[in-house]
Amino acid sequence: MNGSSLSPLWGVPFAGLLLSIAVMPLLAPKFWHHHYGKVTAAWALAFALPFALMFGFSAMLHELVHVLLGEYMPFIILLTALFAVAGGIYIRGNLHGSPGLNTALLAIGAVLASLMGTTGASMLLIRPLIRANDNRVHKAHVVVFFIFIVSNVGGSLTPLGDPPLFLGFLKGVEFFWTAKHIFPETLFTVGALLVLFWLMDRHYYKKEGVLPVDPTPDTQRLGFDGAVNFVLLAAVIGLVLLSGIWKSPVHFDVYGAHIGLPGLVRDVGLVAIVFISLWITPGRVHADNQFGWGPMAEVAKLFAGIFLTIVPVIAMLKAGVDGPFGAIVRAVTRPDGTPDPAMYFWATGALSSFLDNAPTYLVFFNSAGGNAAVLMTTQAATLAAISAGAVFMGANTYIGNAPNLMVKAIAEDRNVRMPSFFGYMLWSGAILVPLFVIQTFLFFL
Repeated sequence: MNGSSLSPLWGVPFAGLLLSIAVMPLLAPKFWHHHYGKVTAAWALAFALPFALMFGFSAMLHELVHVLLGEYMPFIILLTALFAVAGGIYIRGNLHGSPGLNTALLAIGAVLASLMGTTGASMLLIRPLIRANDNRVHKAHVVVFFIFIVSNVGGSLTPLGDPPLFLGFLKGVEFFWTAKHIFPETLFTVGALLVLFWLMDRHYYKKEGVLPVDPTPDTQRLGFDGAVNFVLLAAVIGLVLLSGIWKSPVHFDVYGAHIGLPGLVRDVGLVAIVFISLWITPGRVHADNQFGWGPMAEVAKLFAGIFLTIVPVIAMLKAGVDGPFGAIVRAVTRPDGTPDPAMYFWATGALSSFLDNAPTYLVFFNSAGGNAAVLMTTQAATLAAISAGAVFMGANTYIGNAPNLMVKAIAEDRNVRMPSFFGYMLWSGAILVPLFVIQTFLFFL
C-alpha cells in the first residue's frame, strides 16, 4: 500500500474504533458488553469494503491475509500462550494488600517484565495482586500503577521486554544495548512511580481504617501451585528468542504474506504449550485463580479490529515526509539536519500511545537512518529516545500496549471498578506526562 497517495480519511475507521472503545462503555455499557465484537467488526468492514471497491478485492484480500497471518495471529498466539501458562500458576498464601506489599509486588513485576516480557509478568502477577487487595475499598489505583510499571515501563531493558525492542534486536541492535543506555531513564521512571504509588496507597490505606474481613482468607504457606508452568513459561521465552535468532531461507507464500519457518515453528510450539498447560494444570489451580477465557476473548476481538483498521495509518506514517503525516516526520529533525532526541522521544511516544508501538518504533528507527551500528554509537541518544518513547508511553492509554487492555479486562472480571478509557487517560496525564517532561530535560536535551 502506497501511503503517500492515501487520504487521511482512511484513518477514520481506526479513529472510530478507538472512540467506540473509549465512549461506548460509558454511554451504553450493556450494549457494549454484549456487542463489542459486532461493533469492532463493523469498523473493520468500514475500512475493508471501501478499500475493496477502490483498489480491488484482490488487494483487500492481500492486506487481510497479510495482517491476519503475518501480524495478528503471531501476536494473539503469544498472548494466549502467556495467558494460559500464567493462569496455571497460583501464588498461594494469605497476601495482605498493605502499601509495603503492593509496592514490593510492583517492583518485582518491573524486574520480571524485562526478563519474561510485559505480558508474561502482567499475567503472572495481576491475579495475586488483585487477590491480595480484595478486601480493600480503594484498589483501582493499584491496577492503574500496575499497568504503568509492570505492563509497560518495566519492559524497557531487554528485547524480551517489549515488542518494539525485539524488532530493534532483529534489526541489529545488541541484546544488552537498551539495558546499558536507558537504564537511568528506566530507574528514574520506575523509582518515581513506586514512590508516588506508595504515598497514594498509604493515604488510602489509612483512610480505610479497619478493613473488612478478608473474603478469601488463605492460611497456607506462601508458595506456588502449578509450578510446572514455569517450565512452560521458559519454553515460551525460548521459542520467541529462537524465532528472532534463527535465520532460515525456508518460507511459505500465502497470497503475498511471507510466513518464515522460524515464525511458523514458534507459533506451532506456542499453540502446543497452551494445550499442554491446560492438560497438566490441576483444575483446582484454575479454580483458585478464577481462570476464564473472557478477558482473552475481549482482547482478541478488539485487537482484530485494531490490527486491520490501523493498516492505512501505518502506511501513511511509513511514507515519511511524502505522506499525509509528513509534518510529524519532519518535526523530529533539527534545522541542521541532525535528529532531535527530545522530539523523537515525544513523537514515538505520542503515536505509541494510540498505535501499535512496534511498527511505530520501526517508522522512527528508519526515519533516524535505520543503520543499527550508527544508531548504537554516534546517534545513541536518538535510539535511546525512540526506545524509551515506544515502551514508556505505551502506558498512556489502555490500547497503547496489549497487556494494558488484558489487565483491565481481568481486573473488571474480578469486580474491580476500573477507570473508563478517558478516565485512565486522566491518570496517565496527571502522573506519567509530568514524569516524561522531567525525563526529557534530564536525558534527551
